[in-house]
Amino acid sequence: MEFRHLGRSGLVISEIAYGNWITHGSQVEEDAALACVRAALEAGITTFDTADVYAGTRAEAVMGRALAGERREGLEIFTKVYWPTGPGRNDRGLSRKHIMESINGSLKRLQTDYVDLYQAHRYDYATPLEETMTAFADVVRSGKALYIGVSEWKASEIRAAKALADELRIQLVSSQPQYSMLWRVIEAEVVPTSEELGLGQIVWSPIAQGILTGKYQPGAPLPEGSRATDENSGANFIREYVGNTELLEAVQRLKPVAESVDLSMAQLAVAWVLQNPNVSAAIIGASRPEQVAENVKAAGVRLPADVLKQIDEILGAHIVRDPARTVSPAKRP
Repeated sequence: MEFRHLGRSGLVISEIAYGNWITHGSQVEEDAALACVRAALEAGITTFDTADVYAGTRAEAVMGRALAGERREGLEIFTKVYWPTGPGRNDRGLSRKHIMESINGSLKRLQTDYVDLYQAHRYDYATPLEETMTAFADVVRSGKALYIGVSEWKASEIRAAKALADELRIQLVSSQPQYSMLWRVIEAEVVPTSEELGLGQIVWSPIAQGILTGKYQPGAPLPEGSRATDENSGANFIREYVGNTELLEAVQRLKPVAESVDLSMAQLAVAWVLQNPNVSAAIIGASRPEQVAENVKAAGVRLPADVLKQIDEILGAHIVRDPARTVSPAKRP
């Protein structure tokens, strides 16, 4: 495993992070989830990402049980707040009330006294940013979180939040956006702004929800047991991808490129996002321990310039760069 600083902070994290968005508590049984976390730990992963909303709070609870007994100081545990976690009007958003109640719930489920990074899972247009950032500052000062981050925020929103964080003397250190060979929206504005302000990217969906593994082949039935066949585990997030024959054909042409550098297609995809110097970590998920073992081999890989050029040429028009596009094939909570 290789390690990187999270933005310009002093926090060092594993450049492959383990996340449990639509696996723990929903897609896989708990024994399999625990085995995947064990595989991640054995592979040298120290950074674990979750959110209160995943699987209706069950994912945090599974993560807490999976990490119980590990040396807390040797882990970096990240979670998020924003999406609804209950039926009440205040069980959502980034109000002071919801943030304060949510951090307590997350800590209880995760079986820890603090999280290393507490992230705003979306921007809340219904709550003043000053209220949100003041609440985050109080969470940090209470010792319940060490650092603050955001997820899927626009560059202008990040800039405004960073100014307030500096005034409040807390560390806003990260952005968690979608990023892959196919989805490059952050490159236009979010990455340059983050580089200027000292934030690092913790990117999700580096293999485009499995599309970049090459297992979805044009004209072939969907693989049995794959995410695309399970309405409870993300089929709707990749429907646009699996229905695009030309895209699937282009992805198949990546196979010899991956083989030329002794990587699987999944490893190539994860390694690709890690070539961006503003990326601090790529989040991988898994339903089986062997998937973890495969994907972590992307750590430390440096892709030659000619390989990066081939990838761009092959994917061509399928690459999305326009920051004005707000809905992606893999959009998630």
